[in-house]
Amino acid sequence: MTSRKAFADKIMLLGIDGMDPRLTRKYVDEGIMPNTAEYIKRGAARHDLIMLGGHPTVTPPMWTTLATGAYANVHGITGFFRKGNDIDEIDYNLDSRNCKAEPMWNVLAEAGKKTLVFHWPGSAWPPTSDSENLFVVDGTAPGVPGMSSSLVDHEFIFRAGEEYNEVTFIPAAPIEASAACVTTDLADDDAEVAGLYESAANTESKSRKALLYKLAQGSVNASEGNHNEVVSPIKPAEGWENAPEGALECTILYSMGYLRRPVLILKNEEGIYDRVAIYKKKKDTEPIVTLFVGKSVRSVIDDAMLPSGGSLQAGRNHKLLRLDPEGKSLILSVSYAMAVGSDALYHPKRIYKGIVENCGLPATLSMYGMQDDMLITECMLDDWYGVADWQADALHYMIEKEGIEMIFSHYHSIDLEEHQFIKHLAERDFNRNPVEVAEKWMRNLYIQADYYLGKFLHFLDEGWTILIFSDHAQVAPKHDVPMLCDLNGVCTPVMEELGYTVLQRNAEGKKIPKIDWTKTRAVVQREGHIYLNIKGREKHVMEDGSILDGIVDPADQYELEEQIMTDLYGYKDKKTGHRVFSVALRNRDAVLLGQGGPEGGDIIAWHAEGYNFDHSDCLSTTWGEGDTSVSPIFIAAGKGIKEGFETDRIIRQIDFAATVAGLAGVRFPAQCEGAPVYPIFAEEF
Repeated sequence: MTSRKAFADKIMLLGIDGMDPRLTRKYVDEGIMPNTAEYIKRGAARHDLIMLGGHPTVTPPMWTTLATGAYANVHGITGFFRKGNDIDEIDYNLDSRNCKAEPMWNVLAEAGKKTLVFHWPGSAWPPTSDSENLFVVDGTAPGVPGMSSSLVDHEFIFRAGEEYNEVTFIPAAPIEASAACVTTDLADDDAEVAGLYESAANTESKSRKALLYKLAQGSVNASEGNHNEVVSPIKPAEGWENAPEGALECTILYSMGYLRRPVLILKNEEGIYDRVAIYKKKKDTEPIVTLFVGKSVRSVIDDAMLPSGGSLQAGRNHKLLRLDPEGKSLILSVSYAMAVGSDALYHPKRIYKGIVENCGLPATLSMYGMQDDMLITECMLDDWYGVADWQADALHYMIEKEGIEMIFSHYHSIDLEEHQFIKHLAERDFNRNPVEVAEKWMRNLYIQADYYLGKFLHFLDEGWTILIFSDHAQVAPKHDVPMLCDLNGVCTPVMEELGYTVLQRNAEGKKIPKIDWTKTRAVVQREGHIYLNIKGREKHVMEDGSILDGIVDPADQYELEEQIMTDLYGYKDKKTGHRVFSVALRNRDAVLLGQGGPEGGDIIAWHAEGYNFDHSDCLSTTWGEGDTSVSPIFIAAGKGIKEGFETDRIIRQIDFAATVAGLAGVRFPAQCEGAPVYPIFAEEF
């Protein structure tokens, strides 16, 4: 066994999901990202900050590539989901048991380095090494740690005012007719569970049908998803144990309307209503929380109702957004609720207790959009500052208390927030605001990312090596999106139009969301994976339990693939007349772009530039409106790295793990395809 000199003893990997090198370069040059500028000044990168990304340009595959140094066709994570038992089914894919390549953190831990993997959403959970040096926090979903296991209640906006007649829960989407929306008849201590909502996805793979047959060309605006609301009348306070003179009251509802809390609206010494206090019951003398306008209170602990019955303790962020000085109206934001004591995705479990006792409950989040400045800036952005503080504190704690030497960390702020507004960076007919408003939201988001990165800058003076990077970025598309390559399921519009996918029809002749396998020759699912309905290979289980065989003769596969690819290349946008697909490759050819293999479709296709949803459906070199791009970012600084150095070398995503191995002086992961970015090393490699 050979050994190499370690150029770095302590390495911190600060991954920010969705961080765009093109936007970062722009904002660094504008002077609004001073911490990032300092990393660049003290370290090494390309001038354009680009790392050449792999495919598909979506979270689980690319974080797995970063960890293993292998492309998706090698490590086997070929999409956010994977093909299920049938070609119109998908399985959840954030599961290390689906990965066929060795991750870098196992190498480091087994080499004797205390290694922390913190919320890495790509083949990190469950842990795949028994080394006592390996510490793992979650990795089963993007967002925040615990998003897949601990979120137990939805976010909502609470509005109270004299114009409302009764306390009402207004769901974001229609719910069962049997569900009571108006709950004014519930007593203060009632805790009946309606079971109307589900907890977030668990870590077990479960096949689900996911036909997106209703999506048509032009369905690009995914930022208009509504949010839950609760409304309540305001009236003079009555029946309270200890309500001050002049106090007003209203009622807030949690857990989809099935948990009721009384609220006092209170005056200050000048007689101005300036705060609200939320109580469990009117007879209580102390509130659960007191809120002042514009100030967030993180992790307010209270009950959350469970779909299965009963309740548990959970933490929610609260922020009083507006309060009329005369007490006539108020607006309050409540985040998702995070269960207290949920240590299931912490390894070893004891670190959960240590983190909570020293850093507080795991931070929760909001995902507001609606092109609403209040929701995007005062709610969503503000909650993510809370996530930044908590995560930075947790990483500092693990270094100080557990002696961590190697950190693989992931922070999801840019990706998740951008999804709510990035499309409005382009001039589109569905924009409610000038493009400049969306540009402001984007600048605020990158200022926030810079704030987070600044929390670790001091480690450069303490002998650490820090790598800043992303898995992909996002684009604002110029045109309508054809919806062939959506990551969430089976998209039928284009394949129907081209005659390859056929939907069943009801007695009235209207399409229904079920595939007619007797006429369907091919379907597309996930990130452009096209599967042929091949006889003898595809077996479809019908509702009556019978098995229906595929219809494409295996001898015709090559010619059918040729026909499909020809049709895709010839498919034109109805408004612009331009092609909307950039590349369509057979499985064996898709290896050229890191795709294909046994987990890939018979054909894999990518949307052309300008016709992209925001990411996942495009080549990693794609650009968009508003100076956006899909390329991931790469910056390195600290011990073992040249200072103030720009390289012309193309830095590939598969080089990332190899670079970490080269810096740490350990072997490469077993399936690693990349090479260290040696020009940036301070010493010869």
